[in-house]
Amino acid sequence: MKRILFIVAIPLAIIVVLLLASEKDDHGTDAKVMVKDEPLDPTDPSSDQEEETSATQSIYVDIKGEVKHPGVYEMESEARVVDAIETAGGFTTNADQSQVNLALKVQDEMVIDVIAVGENGSSVVNEQSNGTVKVKINQATAEEIEALNGIGPAKAAAIVQYREEHGLFQKPEDLLNVSGIGEKTLEALEDEIQVP
Repeated sequence: MKRILFIVAIPLAIIVVLLLASEKDDHGTDAKVMVKDEPLDPTDPSSDQEEETSATQSIYVDIKGEVKHPGVYEMESEARVVDAIETAGGFTTNADQSQVNLALKVQDEMVIDVIAVGENGSSVVNEQSNGTVKVKINQATAEEIEALNGIGPAKAAAIVQYREEHGLFQKPEDLLNVSGIGEKTLEALEDEIQVP
C-alpha cells in the first residue's frame, strides 16, 4: 500500500510543482522578460525610413525670372529642378522652358533664373556678389561651356558627357578627369566657373 501511495505521490508532486511555476509566470512575479538586443536589420523597412529621415537635409534654392512665385524656397536635398519650379508655382506663359534642364538635382544656394522666350541669357549663369559672372559648370549646357576661356566644342561636349556619366563635379580639380582638360586649361577656367 505504501509503495502504491509513493508511486502516485511522485507524479502528483511533479504536477503541483509545475502548476505553481506556471502560476508564478502568469502573475509576473518570477516571469522572465526577454529583451531583443540586436543591431538594426538593414533589410528592415522601418530602419530604412529612420536612415532616410536623418539623411534628408534641407537646402535653399533661389528661383527667379519667369515663374509664377519667384523667391527663395526650402527644398529636400534630393529634389530636382522640376520640383523647384513646381514649388514656385510653375512657369509663366513667357518662360523659355527649353533653356531649363528640369532633370538636374538642386543644390544648396543654387539660382534658377528662368528667362523669357527671345531673351538672351541663361538659367545657369549667376551674377556673384563681387559683380563677376560665373558659369555653374554642373548645370551649364555645352554651348554655355563653350563660351568659357580655352574651351571649344569638343572640350565642352566632353565636360557634359563626363558629367552625365560620372555625376556632378564636386570641386574644380574634378575637371582634370575630363579628356582634354589639363592644368593650364583649369587655371584659365577657375575664375569663370562655379563648382558645385
